[in-house]
Amino acid sequence: MRDTYAPMKYVKIWGILLVLLAISIAGPMFERPTLTLITAFGIALVKASLVATYFMHLNVEKRYIRYMLYAMLLMIGLLFAGTAPDIMQASGLRWKNQAVQELVEEHATHEDHHSHIP
Repeated sequence: MRDTYAPMKYVKIWGILLVLLAISIAGPMFERPTLTLITAFGIALVKASLVATYFMHLNVEKRYIRYMLYAMLLMIGLLFAGTAPDIMQASGLRWKNQAVQELVEEHATHEDHHSHIP
């Protein structure tokens, strides 16, 4: 027998996703960078879990599928943790990111020009 209420469940999840989208769009209007980042990433995690659980049907899959998802997320985290210290720097021991250096210098000269305006 088919579950007649199943489509309504998806409509409710879709409505929740729309409300969370509206919140994430309105968040930057408060002009609080820390609050915006925390809420944006928090909302993104909630939305991703809702999509994975209901629209990708992870709630009805075998348990090992969920473990594979967690293992993949762990590997992505390890990749980020291993590469972030180098990528997030403008220069290293034997290398220099010229594009970042130019942007930093451009921003510094841009700030100097605007700081002298009364």
